[in-house]
Amino acid sequence: MSKLIAYSGKLHTSVSPPTAKRKPHTSEHHGRSLEDPWHWLRDPGYPRVENEEILAYLHAENDYFDEVMSPHEKLRESLFQESKSRYAEEDWSVPVKDGAHLYQWRFAKGEEYRSWWRKPANGEGPWQCFLSEPELSEGHDYFRLGGWDVSQSGELLVWSVDTTGSERYRAFIRPISVGDSRELELPELMGTPFFAMDGDSLVYVVVNENWRPWQVRVHSLSGSKPDYCIFEEGDERFRVSAELTRSKQFIVISTGDHVTTESLVVPAISPCDSPRVISPRRRGCEYSIDHAHGRFYIRINDLHENFRVVSTPESATEPEHWCEEITASDSVYLRDIHAFDRWLVVSEQAEALDQINIWEYGGEGFRIEFPESVYAARLGDVPEFDATCVRVIYESLVTPQTVFDFSPQDQRLSALKTQEVPGYSADLYSTKRIWATARDGRRIPVSLVWRKDRITNKAMHLYAYGAYGIGTRPGFSPSRVSLLDRGFSFAIAHVRGGDELGYGWYLQGKLENRCNAFNDFIDVARHLIDSGEAETGRIAISGGSAGGELVGAVINQAPQLWGAAVAHVPFVDVLNTMLDADLPLTPAEWDEWGNPIEDVEAYDLIASYSPYDRIEARNYPPLMVTAGLNDPRVTYWEPAKWVAKLRHLKTDTNVLLLKTNISAGHGGKSGRYERLKEVADEQAFMLLALDSTP
Repeated sequence: MSKLIAYSGKLHTSVSPPTAKRKPHTSEHHGRSLEDPWHWLRDPGYPRVENEEILAYLHAENDYFDEVMSPHEKLRESLFQESKSRYAEEDWSVPVKDGAHLYQWRFAKGEEYRSWWRKPANGEGPWQCFLSEPELSEGHDYFRLGGWDVSQSGELLVWSVDTTGSERYRAFIRPISVGDSRELELPELMGTPFFAMDGDSLVYVVVNENWRPWQVRVHSLSGSKPDYCIFEEGDERFRVSAELTRSKQFIVISTGDHVTTESLVVPAISPCDSPRVISPRRRGCEYSIDHAHGRFYIRINDLHENFRVVSTPESATEPEHWCEEITASDSVYLRDIHAFDRWLVVSEQAEALDQINIWEYGGEGFRIEFPESVYAARLGDVPEFDATCVRVIYESLVTPQTVFDFSPQDQRLSALKTQEVPGYSADLYSTKRIWATARDGRRIPVSLVWRKDRITNKAMHLYAYGAYGIGTRPGFSPSRVSLLDRGFSFAIAHVRGGDELGYGWYLQGKLENRCNAFNDFIDVARHLIDSGEAETGRIAISGGSAGGELVGAVINQAPQLWGAAVAHVPFVDVLNTMLDADLPLTPAEWDEWGNPIEDVEAYDLIASYSPYDRIEARNYPPLMVTAGLNDPRVTYWEPAKWVAKLRHLKTDTNVLLLKTNISAGHGGKSGRYERLKEVADEQAFMLLALDSTP
């Protein structure tokens, strides 16, 4: 009889998992030795990964994943087909007016990717397809449209694509109606170029060898002059972006790290002019800008962490000319501003809920009222400066995404489209907000959803992100219904590190406060258990990227709580990554995590929680891990090393799986249906590990 190697609920195999060799590797920092016997899994030629031993190990892990999961193909396929059936095969977006045309995307039946259409806004002409993602994606295992832009004349189209998952783009241009496309020779392009307002220029952002966006350049369509760099960022911690103001009068160049930003402007009609700084960078001061009626509107945290809004004349942007438009508040976090012809629209966060506030210039503001107590809402696509309505995207854990137009004149929401979810009835499900008390007394918001007649086994899927000031909104997921219909509840722990309770909520989950995010998650789980919402060992947890770091930390700290864990492209090798200044992104990340190269206290703090470094000889829950070979954000070797070390040290027989997308990056597979196959694998893993399948 073969030896039982792994068993977790209904997941089991008699096949031995791959074993990554251990090769001595030691580094010294601040008088401390750091052992890393799986350091060799980092290909020295990265971002090219060609080392045969490394690739053989990753493929062996993929084969082991298939070995464990293939006996459950019926469940995986059922979950995939269920999710797929909840998405309308033929789908379309609400048309958006921009200039003389209406624009819309469409999914054709069976297609993985969208096509893009437009027609004259005056109704005198048919819809025409001007960009087909299905055609562009042919022959590629991975495809992502970076974006597209149409010239002011409406005659030229530019777009960009990524066909590897590396987030390095190629740009193309052609007449929008007819004609062949040609590739633009734009080196190391980040994102999508956009048209300036002079009729001859494209503006684009360039990344350097460390994948840091650092230059803004102008490309002449007529070829009358070579590409010209209008801005270069010398600080290795700062990342650069560029966009047009909604008024289309200025190009805004934004540069910053995680604590400091600076904005510069260039006339959109004269893009090669020297950029003008709005407010010189000051360490710890962040701001963003928009423009309307001869004034710049500035959202800034100079006086309060939750930001205020000031305005200033175009010609005089020094602080002495600022006029305060919206005062900062302890209870309301001002997340973003959008300047229109008639109003300033402010995206806010209060009590862990999205708010949209409409301010008349020189007048009072009012909030849009939404129908549910737990929901997510954001500003939709409204490119025109003189729009008469504000488009709003609304959803909740039980309500599919709905597109509204909001008329500020009569303060009325008009529904334009609700996401079609075949077979779904919102009446079968309930949602609520509860508050858990953390060990230091802070109240942590938790959003829950469940099916009213199926919550019998106390199984729960608990999710969190909790980093970079990115809050997790309680939005709708058609795929999630498959777990709810099998008796699971779903909960979001809005832990510190996000922005749900203001900018201070973010600050309380970073740097020296980073462990608050992990403690909050564990304390939320214990609250859910104590309140009868869940049971110990019946909670499946998940998170991705920095949320995957959270998963790694909490399975080290409280492994007995979890029945299963899924970590997508997890940032788990925090110490080694922050010690490597040559890696993409590392210098820019020191303000988020600390700089262990120069600061011994930062070194010791990161070492105290870094999931890879805190693995011990102990039992761990069943664990599924994903990686992307071309991932520029969390390099593939972080999850690979983590899994290798866990295999070496853990004392249980629980299943441990690693699945590496060989032709994808940080976001996993592309395509609307291919993505759902990865979701189905995650759900199947949770169901099987918790023994929650029929």
